[in-house]
Amino acid sequence: MRWMVFISLIIITGSCGWSQSSDAKADTAYQIPSEMVQQIKKTEQEWLEELGEERYRILRQCGTEPPFTGKYYKHIAKGTYICAGCGSDLFRSDAKYESGSGWPSFFEAVDKTKIKELRDASYGMIRTEIRCAHCDGHLGHVFPDGPKPTGLRYCVNSASLEFREEE
Repeated sequence: MRWMVFISLIIITGSCGWSQSSDAKADTAYQIPSEMVQQIKKTEQEWLEELGEERYRILRQCGTEPPFTGKYYKHIAKGTYICAGCGSDLFRSDAKYESGSGWPSFFEAVDKTKIKELRDASYGMIRTEIRCAHCDGHLGHVFPDGPKPTGLRYCVNSASLEFREEE
């Protein structure tokens, strides 16, 4: 039980180890061609004013919300989860499942080109960070321990999402 508490503390307090190096291929697990996604560029002050402190900490500073606390953790409505930073469609409710991790989990993205994957080597672990391809906002991580059909678990911070209910 102690190791679970320790790992949870690392995840809660951790920030991603994404690299700012000029060699993007060394840091990126899945590179999206730049002509496919138009990037949003804002100053950090503009992001802070638009997002507020909590969302800014998660989306722009690679923060994490405590497990089992997020707005969308137990959310069950039908619709689409969109990026809180730019409104890009990211995940559909029919791909959401209960993973027991404490964060909203999805087995697939709306479209792989909407998600950018980066190698995260923080805290002595090798993980794959996921970011919005449009605004570069930190979403969470993806793990290869999810259900069929993909075997993936996109573990996402609720604060990085908004929800658009199906009509």
